Amino acid sequence: MARIKRAMAKRKRKKKFFKLTKGYFGAKSRQYRTVREASKRSGNYAFRDRKARKRDFRRLWITRINAAVREHGVSYSQFIKGLKLASIDLDRKMLSEMAVNDPKAFAQIVEAAKKV
Repeated sequence: MARIKRAMAKRKRKKKFFKLTKGYFGAKSRQYRTVREASKRSGNYAFRDRKARKRDFRRLWITRINAAVREHGVSYSQFIKGLKLASIDLDRKMLSEMAVNDPKAFAQIVEAAKKV
């Protein structure tokens, strides 16, 4: 029976993990077992934080909108309700951008939401 040699396959598998952990400090970039653990953990963190980033940005947008709307004498919840009743379909990201970069247009939207 022929001898099975796995050196190339094993090296290829190891290189894949070492490439993932390039730049990590100490053993996390040098020792294979630690490299595997570090790459697994970093992958978990990356997956978790991609979800968390969406929540964080939504929270930031809401905070910005709330601050801008209160200058016009309306609360955030009243503003959002007014937008829905006035059939203005702008997402929170765009409202936040308008509040920061285009206060005049944002003021017009607030007035439209107030009227309803």
